[in-house]
Amino acid sequence: MSQLQPYVDCKVSVVMNDGRLVVGILRGLDQTTNIIMQSCQERIFSEDEAVEVVDLGLYMIRGDNIALIGLIDEAVDAALDLDSLRGEPLQPVKH
Repeated sequence: MSQLQPYVDCKVSVVMNDGRLVVGILRGLDQTTNIIMQSCQERIFSEDEAVEVVDLGLYMIRGDNIALIGLIDEAVDAALDLDSLRGEPLQPVKH
């Protein structure tokens, strides 16, 4: 059994190897950590502008493109003011 199985049906944050950050509900995964997420949003950070949120809907991510998966505290996430957040975009993973 995967260590991610307890995260199914929970809101998670996924950082991909290319530096993108996707937030959504984890709906399923397989033995190679390919994941299916529902109600996904990509959050695009900038040092000069507010966080841009792009709705993605249902989204599948290949396991070899995933750098990090973490649970999100929904109360804390709902309290975030994305309009006032600024941050340097993540750089792609270098092998």
